[in-house]
Amino acid sequence: MAYTTIDDPSAYFQIALYTGSGNDDKSIPFSSPNYTGQYVGQAIQPDLFLVKRRNSGTDHWEIMDTIRGIGSTTYSLGFSTGTDGTETTLIKSIQSDGMTLGTNPQVNRADTPYIAFMWKAGTTSSASESGSNIGYSRSINTTSKFMISAYTGTGSAGDTLAHGLGSTPKFWACKNRNAGGWSWYVYHCANTSAPETENLYWNSSDGTLDDNTRWDDTAPNSTEMTFGTNGGINADANNYINYTWGDVKGFSKFDSYEGTGNANGPVIWLGFRPSLLMIKRTDSAKDWYVYDNQRDTFNPHDTVLVTNSNDGELTTDNYVDFLSSGFKIRGTSSVTNSDGGTYVYCAWAEHPFVTSGGVPCPAR
Repeated sequence: MAYTTIDDPSAYFQIALYTGSGNDDKSIPFSSPNYTGQYVGQAIQPDLFLVKRRNSGTDHWEIMDTIRGIGSTTYSLGFSTGTDGTETTLIKSIQSDGMTLGTNPQVNRADTPYIAFMWKAGTTSSASESGSNIGYSRSINTTSKFMISAYTGTGSAGDTLAHGLGSTPKFWACKNRNAGGWSWYVYHCANTSAPETENLYWNSSDGTLDDNTRWDDTAPNSTEMTFGTNGGINADANNYINYTWGDVKGFSKFDSYEGTGNANGPVIWLGFRPSLLMIKRTDSAKDWYVYDNQRDTFNPHDTVLVTNSNDGELTTDNYVDFLSSGFKIRGTSSVTNSDGGTYVYCAWAEHPFVTSGGVPCPAR
């Protein structure tokens, strides 16, 4: 059997660094030498965009997707407790090999550096509410195990949302779109030994919380996930967005590690060289740290963004090395490596450790 089904991760996930111009119809190409002077990857028409200004905390994250809508009216959320906003000058259009921006300073302020994390979904479908099955409109990719789903809550404990991935999801985030005050509720497969009883918040540094109103204390399976009655996840007649990922050998992995408190920290096997890595301590209130291979192109990786903050990127002593098969923790800070601390991570690949044809990941 081949090591991986995804030899080129850039067909499903890419990162773009660019500098805003402030001008309308600014084009951002994907399958070309981009603004970093590095090859970004093959042509891709993404469905989920996480965009952040890099050098200031003035502008918040912009989270946009094709299910809610991108174009003449783009729906956008931040990593906050706010509701869906609509804009006409964010992403104006998506092409098969790039995107076109409007003049909104959240994504296109003159002479300002930005980063965009982009995932491709694919096949769209919809279903109406039926019994305990929640109605949805979704886009899924069964190869990269990624789903975007817009759904309407029922308010009933134990109701289920079909995901269509064909395997058990490992990580997802839900957000109430039309009622304020609700966070991004996160399920992570390695968040304690019973993750179905727990949740994290993507927009908060809070540690894990045990509450059966989140996932109804029911583990997901290969066809569906189960929701409780919490208003951030499943209030009757409220509209929600859900992003869901699964493990794919050589492409994506969601798991945990235990800190050592030693600068020569743990080595984490992924089965690929990471492109994007998110780390969150679960047993204590610590930030979500975001590392990538575009802002730091060589080890150590010490430039981070934080999902639970609007701050610009910072240089940290929480060093991480990106390896051909995973990553190594170098820092001793409690954010990533407290002795005995528990941490979850989410990782997506730049290159599999070995391709389906047996070609190893090149050393950097």
